[in-house]
Amino acid sequence: MLEHSQLSPPGAKGAALVEAHRIARRDAQRGQWLLHATDFALRAGERAVLTGPSGSGKSVFLRALALLDPIDGGEVRWHGEPVTRARIVHYRRHIAYLRQRPALLDGSVEDNLRYPYTLAAYRNERFDAARASALFDAAGRASDFLARNTAELSGGEAQIVALVRVLQLDPEALLLDEPTASLDPESARAVEALVTGWFEQARTARATVWVSHDPGQASRVGARHLTMRAGVLEEPAARAPFIEGAAQ
Repeated sequence: MLEHSQLSPPGAKGAALVEAHRIARRDAQRGQWLLHATDFALRAGERAVLTGPSGSGKSVFLRALALLDPIDGGEVRWHGEPVTRARIVHYRRHIAYLRQRPALLDGSVEDNLRYPYTLAAYRNERFDAARASALFDAAGRASDFLARNTAELSGGEAQIVALVRVLQLDPEALLLDEPTASLDPESARAVEALVTGWFEQARTARATVWVSHDPGQASRVGARHLTMRAGVLEEPAARAPFIEGAAQ
């Protein structure tokens, strides 16, 4: 189990953005624990990567951390304060979860990007078409991509739209559940670059947790390595550097 805690100004590098204290998830029908009681903290400026076998609980953990599914124990804190029911919508605005198979609305790509701004949580924000186009350009999509109909998009293109829809809203942290699973290698690298640009260009420190089955990608997108097995989250200790001639 993992636990870190630090009191720092919001957005300061090294400050704990999100903390999970003994959060757990259980299958109500079978009574099986999908996520055992887990302590975890994601600090501003961290890029964590989560690996593990299929069905080990990686998505369950991310969804619990995003408070998208009810937890059966423990609590989630945001900037040191418990996330109460009244704060969940505001919390999800800043701690964004992107699932492997995103759901898009019927209509154009631009319609999908405009949709969040119709919600109460974003009533003071405005859609920026130029910025959206720049994000798509960074992902290797043409200038007319905003006008494309979502019914014509490939699975990979739908994933890119879902990512841009989140990035334009400037969250503090991204919880990425295999965001390139449907993409060819070139497009996957474009998405990695898109997330890296978002991570590095902010005025305040951001953070990511990226679920991946690709060892090469895991080494590129994460500096902190987490593993999940049978609902148990672990963080392997860093290996000590090899020194020739050292005592065995």
